[in-house]
Order: sequence, then C-alpha cells, then structure tokens
Amino acid sequence: MKEVDVRGLSCPLPVIKTKKALEEEGDETILILMDTKVSVDNISRLLKSIGHNFKIEKKGDIYHLLIEREEK
Repeated sequence: MKEVDVRGLSCPLPVIKTKKALEEEGDETILILMDTKVSVDNISRLLKSIGHNFKIEKKGDIYHLLIEREEK
C-alpha cells in the first residue's frame, strides 16, 4: 500500500500529490492522510471526476482516504 501524507499542506497541493500518486505505476491501494475537511472535499471531487472508488474514515483529527485502484 502506498501512503501519501498531505497533512499540513494547503490546497491545491494535496490534490496535486494525490493525482501524482494515481499516475504512478505500482500499488493498487493508496492511503491519503489529511487533516482538513477542505482537502477531503477537493480530493473526493477529483476522485469522483476520474471514476475511482474510495472510502473515507476519520481517526482522531486525521482523515484516512483509501483509494482502491482497479487492476490493469
């Protein structure tokens, strides 16, 4: 599982880092760690627009967004 930590970053950097992780070959599952609702909303919007399935879970003050990539 690839992990992308975007805590402490302001948009659009979390969206850019998420998009870059999706473009890279490799792990089928990506975990994005975020600390703001704005980042959750913007990354969710990106994932919906490109058709990726994802789950969001809040653990303490950190949002965990899990992206399941389809096999090629």
